[in-house]
Amino acid sequence: MAVECCLLRRIDLWVERELVAACGGEELGDRDGETKFSVTMCNDDVCGTRSGRSSSVVVDGRPVTDFVSRRRRLHQSSPALRRLSLCLCFCLLVSEMGDQSKHRILMVSDFFFPNFGGVENHIYYLAQCLLKLGHKVVVMTHAYETRSGVRYMTGGLKVYYIPWKPFLMQNTLPTFYGTLPIIRTILIREKISLVHGHQAFSTLCHEALMHARTMGYRVVFTDHSLYGFADAGSIHMNKVLQFTLADVTQAICVSHTSKENTVLRSGLPSEKVFVIPNAMDTAMFKPAPEQLCRDEIVIVVISRLVYRKGADLLVEVIPEVCRLYPNVRFIVGGDGPKRVRLEEMREKNSLQDRVEMLGAVPHAKVRSVLILGHIFLNSSLTEAFCIAILEAASCGLLTVSTRVGGVPEVLPDDMIVLAKPDPVDMVQAIRKAIDILPKIDPHAMHLRMKKLYSWHDVAKRTEIVYDRAVRCSNQNLLERLSRYLTCGTWAGKLFCLVMIIDFLLWHLLKVFQPAADIEVVPDIVTPPCQHVGKEQVGTVSVVPEFSSSCDWEASCRQAPVWTAESIL
Repeated sequence: MAVECCLLRRIDLWVERELVAACGGEELGDRDGETKFSVTMCNDDVCGTRSGRSSSVVVDGRPVTDFVSRRRRLHQSSPALRRLSLCLCFCLLVSEMGDQSKHRILMVSDFFFPNFGGVENHIYYLAQCLLKLGHKVVVMTHAYETRSGVRYMTGGLKVYYIPWKPFLMQNTLPTFYGTLPIIRTILIREKISLVHGHQAFSTLCHEALMHARTMGYRVVFTDHSLYGFADAGSIHMNKVLQFTLADVTQAICVSHTSKENTVLRSGLPSEKVFVIPNAMDTAMFKPAPEQLCRDEIVIVVISRLVYRKGADLLVEVIPEVCRLYPNVRFIVGGDGPKRVRLEEMREKNSLQDRVEMLGAVPHAKVRSVLILGHIFLNSSLTEAFCIAILEAASCGLLTVSTRVGGVPEVLPDDMIVLAKPDPVDMVQAIRKAIDILPKIDPHAMHLRMKKLYSWHDVAKRTEIVYDRAVRCSNQNLLERLSRYLTCGTWAGKLFCLVMIIDFLLWHLLKVFQPAADIEVVPDIVTPPCQHVGKEQVGTVSVVPEFSSSCDWEASCRQAPVWTAESIL
């Protein structure tokens, strides 16, 4: 009985909050802006008042006189109505708890579609899975050529292409305060509750996290790469990372090796850093329907042909393997400054018929190249987490890779052969892989990968980090400045000066552009999910439905710019 009384009182509180306390003619709705019903106050003298407010309301044009007292009398005379009210109250409580657990996330990075890469895929797939979990996700990146403004992608994913052009290596020019007005506008328009930045190389990510913390938002940072400590570039990047992560709420790394690297470089407490590995869409990377003949062994290499990816190792490894095994052929996909060295090696050793150079391979065609081979060769000199290895294993290829960074954490020992980043050791690893190749079942390997890696699992683990970030207490400016002072004798004072100026500019913006003058945009309501393969993907009417990255690329090229919500 006591529980019933508590629940009935809960109904009274809800009625007062949603109906009696409403202003005349105000539209009441849920937290996502969807209108539920309209409320009009009744000013008749017959109506009783409580605290100067009328307790009689009109809901959708139908008067409800003294709602609370009538409800109490009905409960006393009708047990069935009492049970119905208890069920209603339970549903209200569950609904409110569900609304509070949902986040409104702004993901920021210089690296996003139409550019392709590991960070771009990570943001896209993570955003899609978070949307399926009921969260709102908005992506902000810089403009790409003519792509500027607001675009909608599958599942209602909204992308802001702000009018900043890339300056170097797809990064925007650092402006410190130039992006503050536009970031503030997006945060208010979309009612964002949490900002998630990706990649330490991204200038836009660092600036967005800085401005978000100034405005009191919780921020999460994901590091996708490993950095050194000795060269000049790494020293400067580590200092920038130390500045950004000094006030970050939570951080995510893609491997335990990456976590150790990030903690050492930034000085961030290890309890604030979580390890959530990357994943892949196994539906896009399936083995060939029929197992390939092993009379000729094909080794596939797909990577950017740059120093960091070990292109110089390939120049020494490929001729030696071709000399030892006359039945081995190489397929090399990718482009970069080191391609010239590979072309020279092929000409020098007369391997034109055994080394095929494909050039740059679009992501949509990677599977069609992988299923031509038996072994996948990765020669990277540094990797936080190699998604290319996952794609190759999902296609049923045995992997040979250098033992660097987070690579040993990616696959089980029976699916990968590791070697030191040395030509002799890599040749020995390839010989070992060729010996155990008859024991490999591509379809069984694909099924194992399907269980090991899932973007839905990554999204659920990221959701836990978001929940923890939101529960963290917010600190004032003086408390936050004390963190920046620990970044170095001179750098700490410089960082404090940067944050103080940012704080003053923010308050200046609040005067010249009050939050009340910024229009809050309505949320997209996606239609019911439709089946794509074995997974459900919500679709938006303005973008055609697709199930592969090839269709994704084609659809997004045709996606319209919504000038009505242009941020220019």
